Amino acid sequence: KLEVTNYTIQDKELSGVKIVFASDFHVKPNQQKRLEQIVNTINAQNPDLVVSVGDYVSGHTQESTMHPKQIAEELSKIKTNYGFYTTLGNHDGWYDKVYIEELLEAKGINVLNNENVKLQINNREIYIAGVEDKMTALPNIYEALENTKSPTILLTHTPDIFPKVPSDVNLTLAGHTHGGQVRLPLLGALIVPSDYGNKYSSGLIEEKGKKMIVTNGIGVSILPIRFNCPPEIVVIEFVK
Repeated sequence: KLEVTNYTIQDKELSGVKIVFASDFHVKPNQQKRLEQIVNTINAQNPDLVVSVGDYVSGHTQESTMHPKQIAEELSKIKTNYGFYTTLGNHDGWYDKVYIEELLEAKGINVLNNENVKLQINNREIYIAGVEDKMTALPNIYEALENTKSPTILLTHTPDIFPKVPSDVNLTLAGHTHGGQVRLPLLGALIVPSDYGNKYSSGLIEEKGKKMIVTNGIGVSILPIRFNCPPEIVVIEFVK
């Protein structure tokens, strides 16, 4: 039941750019066909850029997850015009952050640890910045944004850093919450792994002139259950 969720965001500096945002894969053993479906769905969107905020593995033991080498191999089949950029999540950190980073980088997937890259897209300079995971590393927003200028897109595994994100960041992208996995009508998500509860659990959030999209993610964690919170791949198109 993998869904494609589309957002159209007004931003003159990024107009004409199409980003696919896919995160919190949590790929279990024997989910090769599932992973192939994810890659095919991403490629079908014809993205300029693909981004993620980590949690590629399921759990953090060798028995609970597809081997990260297999995951990286399949994800290397994703096709973009300007690359695939990611941060890592807490499950990646618990499994082996350095090892997973090496595997992803070897397949052309660029891991951003409190750093940024400058891209030329449609003859414009665009910065992609990424902070480290809050639970397993030391996120440093200011280091990640060093020497950047607008337009900048910031990647963070957890949405909890959003209040500290500078207002000149065009868009923040986050995951980790899985949308709560179980969302009840009127009440929303019952359990959200965030210091802010339901506030940053899912969707497009606008606060003090800043924008953030929090994805429901693709996989599940702890309980293999989703209700009223389908797994998703996010497509973002910027317009004037």
